[in-house]
Amino acid sequence: MKRIITALACAVALTGSAAADIRIGHVYGKTGPLEAYAAQSHTGLKLGLEYATDGTMEINGEPIKLLEYDTQLDPARGRSLLAEAYGDDDVHIAVGPVSSGVALAMLPVAEEYERLLLVEPAVADSITGSNWNRYIFRTGRNSSQDAIANAVALGGEGTVVATLAQDYAFGRDGVAAFREALSETGANVAHEEYVPTDTTDFTAAAERIFTAMNDVEAERKLLFIIWAGGGNPMSQLNAMDPSRFGIEIATGGNILPALTAYKELPGLEGATYYYYEIPENPINDWLVKTHFERFGTPPDFFTAGGMAAGLALVEAIQQAGGSDDTEALIEAMEGMHWETPKGTMMFRPEDHQALQSMYHFRTEVQEDKDYGVPVLVREITMDEMSVPVRTE
Repeated sequence: MKRIITALACAVALTGSAAADIRIGHVYGKTGPLEAYAAQSHTGLKLGLEYATDGTMEINGEPIKLLEYDTQLDPARGRSLLAEAYGDDDVHIAVGPVSSGVALAMLPVAEEYERLLLVEPAVADSITGSNWNRYIFRTGRNSSQDAIANAVALGGEGTVVATLAQDYAFGRDGVAAFREALSETGANVAHEEYVPTDTTDFTAAAERIFTAMNDVEAERKLLFIIWAGGGNPMSQLNAMDPSRFGIEIATGGNILPALTAYKELPGLEGATYYYYEIPENPINDWLVKTHFERFGTPPDFFTAGGMAAGLALVEAIQQAGGSDDTEALIEAMEGMHWETPKGTMMFRPEDHQALQSMYHFRTEVQEDKDYGVPVLVREITMDEMSVPVRTE
C-alpha cells in the first residue's frame, strides 16, 4: 500500500544511511470523517518533535524520519498498514490512530512485531484495557478520564442523566465509564441511547430520551452527549427544547469548529481535555504563539495531543539511548514523567495510560469568538482522578 514520507529537517534521503534514522510512522485516518482530528494530530506531532529537539529534528545526533500512512478509518487497512510500517519500512515506533475501532484492530500487530504503538488520539478504554498489550502506550486521554472528569464537573446527589452516544467502541466505552464514574458521586444514568455514527436525524432518539426522562424525579436532569466527528447532534437536540421536560444538555470539550454549537448554550458545563487559553506553561505558550504565526489560528484539541506524543517520543528515545531497542524504550517509558502543553503527564506502569489533568469548564459567549468559549472553572489534576486499571 502506498505511503507518504515526510522529510523532516536534517533527515537523510531514504537511499542514504537508513540504519542511522529514527523511523517514526504516523498511522492515522488522514482522509475520512475524522480528517479534521487527523490533521490536528499530525501538525501537533511535528510541532512536538520540533520543540523537543530545539528545531534540529535529531535525537542524539540521529535524524528523525516521519512516515505517514492513511488508514482511511478502515480497521483492516489500519492493521495492514501498521504491519507494512514495522515489517517493510522498519519503523521503530508507530503513532496513531484517530479512530478507536481502527486502534483495536492495530493493537495485536504491535505485539506480533514487538514494536511500540503510541496511541494518539483514539479514546476507547479497551485500548489500554481489555485489549491492551505491553507494546501499547497512550498519550491521549481514555474514556475513563473523560468520564471521571465530567462526573466531577456534573455529578452529585439528586442528578439523573440520560446519555446519547455513537454505537461503536468510543461511544459505548465512554458511556460505561461515565455511568461508573457518576455512581461514585451519587448520580445515576437512567437511560442510554446509541445511534449509528452517520446519523443526521436525531428526532427518534430524542423522543425516546424525553419519554424515558419525563417521569424521572430529580433535582437536576441532564442529557449528556458523547460524540466524535461531524453531525454533532447538539444543535438539533437543543432546537427540540429539552427544557420543557426539565432536561439540560451537557457534554465534554471538543474541537473549535464543534464549539459553535456551544454558543447556543451559555452556561453549559462539562470537562474538557484542552482549550488553548486554559493551560499556563511555557510549552503551551510556545504552541499557541507558533500556531498563530504559522497558521493564523489557535491550536486545537488534537494539536495539543499530537504535540504531547511528539514530546513523549523524544524524551523516551533520549532516556533509552536510541529508538531501535523496544525493551529499553518500554523500561524508559513505564512511569516516565514529561512536560506537555497540558503540563506534566505520566505513563502509568500498569497499563501505559498517560495520566494527565482535565479541565472543568463553563461555556461563555464572548464578542470576539464565534463559538461558545469553554472558560476554566477549575483544573482537575491527575491526582484527583482515580482512573481504573482495566487490563484484567
